[in-house]
Amino acid sequence: MPVSDFKISDPFAYQNGFGDYHETESITGALPVGQNSPQRPAFGLYAEKLSGTAFTAPRHLNQQSWLYRILPSAAHSEFQPRENVRTAGTNLRQIPNQLRWDPFDFDEQADWVEGLHLVAGAGEPAMRNGLAIYVFAAGRDMGKEAFYSADGDFLIVPQHGVLDIQTEMGMIRVRANEICVIPRGIRYRVCLADGPIRGYICEIYKGHFQLPELGPIGSNGLANARDFQAPTAKYEEDTSSWTVVAKFANQLFTASQTHSPFDVVAWHGNYCPYKYDLGRFNTVGSISYDHPDPSIFTVLSAPSDTPGTALADFVIFPPRWLVAEDTFRPPYYHRNSMSEFMGLIAGDYDAKIGGGFRPAGASLHNIMSAHGPDAKTHQGATNAVLSPQKVGSKSMAFMFESCLMVGVSTWGLETCQKVQEDYNAESWEPLRANFKHESSI
Repeated sequence: MPVSDFKISDPFAYQNGFGDYHETESITGALPVGQNSPQRPAFGLYAEKLSGTAFTAPRHLNQQSWLYRILPSAAHSEFQPRENVRTAGTNLRQIPNQLRWDPFDFDEQADWVEGLHLVAGAGEPAMRNGLAIYVFAAGRDMGKEAFYSADGDFLIVPQHGVLDIQTEMGMIRVRANEICVIPRGIRYRVCLADGPIRGYICEIYKGHFQLPELGPIGSNGLANARDFQAPTAKYEEDTSSWTVVAKFANQLFTASQTHSPFDVVAWHGNYCPYKYDLGRFNTVGSISYDHPDPSIFTVLSAPSDTPGTALADFVIFPPRWLVAEDTFRPPYYHRNSMSEFMGLIAGDYDAKIGGGFRPAGASLHNIMSAHGPDAKTHQGATNAVLSPQKVGSKSMAFMFESCLMVGVSTWGLETCQKVQEDYNAESWEPLRANFKHESSI
């Protein structure tokens, strides 16, 4: 079985399966039998429904969970605006130029909430359409706080460090080369299991991530449902002071309460956080000729209203074999109706060998912005001997791809001071015409 080169022993307990209906209890008998909301739940618990879709959503799309907790989530003070926060939805500039960033810095003074930086985005959470792309960097645990986003689902892609995520529904440990999805509204806190953390986030304002259709591939391949893991119930009984931080319409608000937000003793449902090890992805590729479209590397997809077009795709470029004959094997030059934001978790990306695209860095090729292999990669691939070749060893690149025209934040363009001014000049301006024909001689 293929496993991640980065995988280590995991002490946490999980339930396997993507989109499955789970049930878990940390005290035997805490889950009611035969109903969801009994008059007197066991052990004096409160029943609380958490809905990730409308009540009337079709059965195959409906996402909900029932939580059995010591006190309901509503037991808190009024939310108040949090001062000195970075708003996520303002000052976005749509730019046709290809952009690339140097590796983003660590921030050992920040916790999870303080360490979120918007890089790019589009749309509006109040209208339930769009997405936001962040980098995160933190050097300390969250205190007695729980964070949630009412705006959308967070797809978290760690690049460095280990995240111990305490959620309402149990504990999740996420390392580099793994991902985690925290759906809209679920409360959690992030602690650091092994020093500072850094990585990327894609937040979608509409719908939820799902597995892509496999079509002619068949019933298995790419990311297999059995490899996704949801937490098991683990409650905390704590009556000290806690703070709940809400991201609501791209603003932060806080409320206080005198009980732990993580007091869920049992739960059942299919609306829950989950993790996935990218090393388990089953890559599909050409075994005859031509480089296939990058859609074959899709791990998760959030659909738009247009069939076959994603609000957001999460695509990876893992270690894989190239065997195509008489073929330019790197990704071909192209202009795309989708916007492509790329990041690098580890190693080198095979279409960029010049050294400018490095782990913890990023690039953005917006809608119809031409891009492809840099000049050095083109030269090498054009003259290469086409024997079977393993590419991407010890490497993992990824892409957030969207049908929306993605704008770049002031922080991403100016404040972080990471934009590479010579990206285009270094990558494509060195390309030279090789055209030869009798009429041109």
